[in-house]
Amino acid sequence: SQYSAVDTNPLSVYIMQPIWNKIIKIVPLWIAPNLLTFSGFIMILVNYFLISFYDWDYTASGTSPGLVPTWVWLFSAFTTFCAYALDSIDGKHARRTQSSTPLGELFDHGLDSWATSIFVLSFFSVCSRDNGKTGVSVYTMYIYLSIVLFNFMCSHWEKYNTGVLFLPWGYDISQVVLIAAYLLTGAVGVEVWQKPFLFGYYITDALVILLIGFSLFLSFPQTLYNIHRAHIKKTLKNDSLYEGLLPLVSPLLLFLLLTVWVVLSPGNILAKQPRLFLWMVGVAFSNVSCKVIICQMSSTQPELFHWFLFPLALVVYAAISGLLGWMEEAVLAVFTTLVTVAHVHYGVCVGRQLSEHLNIYIFSLKKRVQE
Repeated sequence: SQYSAVDTNPLSVYIMQPIWNKIIKIVPLWIAPNLLTFSGFIMILVNYFLISFYDWDYTASGTSPGLVPTWVWLFSAFTTFCAYALDSIDGKHARRTQSSTPLGELFDHGLDSWATSIFVLSFFSVCSRDNGKTGVSVYTMYIYLSIVLFNFMCSHWEKYNTGVLFLPWGYDISQVVLIAAYLLTGAVGVEVWQKPFLFGYYITDALVILLIGFSLFLSFPQTLYNIHRAHIKKTLKNDSLYEGLLPLVSPLLLFLLLTVWVVLSPGNILAKQPRLFLWMVGVAFSNVSCKVIICQMSSTQPELFHWFLFPLALVVYAAISGLLGWMEEAVLAVFTTLVTVAHVHYGVCVGRQLSEHLNIYIFSLKKRVQE
């Protein structure tokens, strides 16, 4: 199916697009668009692991504010900007080199579905977790991450039903806010997040309120409206309500299972291992999203239950029933590793299948020789 996206965000249209149009001119024509997409993702990953190294349990900013060196925050601003730029020009570059393919579209959105959670998890290091005086609780982090991922899912669920990707306004705004936040932290230090900023509220409170407001009162109603409009115009991809809602079943069940684990965990797993748990949430969600993106691109029906739900249900049951006991953290670590390996393996397999099917290389514009 032909890729179509609509971007109505004034920040993107009037400020960012002209910048990308300048940057794109310096990219050599022999570089494959997927290489741009992938480089941006690698930068996000490197940045995430760098911050994790200095702040594994999200306490550095709160208890020992100098623990994360200033250069790390500046590096975060730099990598976030580069990833944002590369993600914004890869499509333009594909059109410029006449190499737009379904593989490129999947590669872009698939990596975005994973990057979305990594952006959020890196940002949590700026505000630090609740230490009684400042910071946000690990439960707020979990809800915050879930809302961001829900938003991502919504735009692709909408495309599954309408055939058009309405780029959420939140994307450009969030990237610019992230970059500004890292620059501010680098310039002033993490203390800026720990002082009340207006009427006894902290900047982090304002950001959480903004995010929830944006999602629930802007993005989600817009999604429903766009689907409703397509329904009236009779341009919906799916005839039945069941088919239209099908892609939402697995993500909602995933969220339900994870929330049950968070709330009923005897060892309070989220408080003990926030970084591991939230990483696992992001990866599992990314895999579910990728399946929906593939179904939407190939006009096929997603399965009702994503396979991740079965092992996850077993682990959650074993944890909340007390069967795991003191091994809960170890089991989480093993499960997180397996989920991550499975997701990477899935990505590599799909990429290879598509590159063979379309007779192209993933990271090169050279044509494959017909076997």
